[in-house]
Amino acid sequence: MKVSAIVFASFLVLSVASAGEVNDAQIASIVVTANQVDIDAGAFAASKSNNAEVKPFAKLMVTDHTAVNQSAIDLATRLKLTPQDNPTSQSLKAGGKENLAALNSLDGAALDRAYIDHEVAYHQQVIDALDKILIPGATNKELKALLVSVRPAFVAHLEHAKHLQVLMGQGR
Repeated sequence: MKVSAIVFASFLVLSVASAGEVNDAQIASIVVTANQVDIDAGAFAASKSNNAEVKPFAKLMVTDHTAVNQSAIDLATRLKLTPQDNPTSQSLKAGGKENLAALNSLDGAALDRAYIDHEVAYHQQVIDALDKILIPGATNKELKALLVSVRPAFVAHLEHAKHLQVLMGQGR
């Protein structure tokens, strides 16, 4: 199974888009959707994993991404900005469903490895999207500031997931 291929497909639209092709309403939808995808994967992994390192990491993903989503929703509400569904957010939703289906077919160490591999690839893609599309594309200064402020957490998540890969004997 190639979970990272699912991640790549999920972000294919982001990779070909440019900052000038997204508006703030679309960025809001992308942010909320990307976080929800990771919340769903984290909740699934937290409920299924018995690994002493993976389970708390998955719970942390749920907690942190829920907080980012709440901040994004609060900001959008305050700005009267309605998130606008778009090809990227639709692709993210579809990729999230595919990832959950793939993870659901696994258990034990295979599930843990697939989940952590996904987290590494997913967080790298989110960071790339933040840097290349979302932050440069945001025109509202508060939305841009929110995106900039959450970026270090995504970097920390990526490093944590890479560390878990090493612990699990999968260092790349």
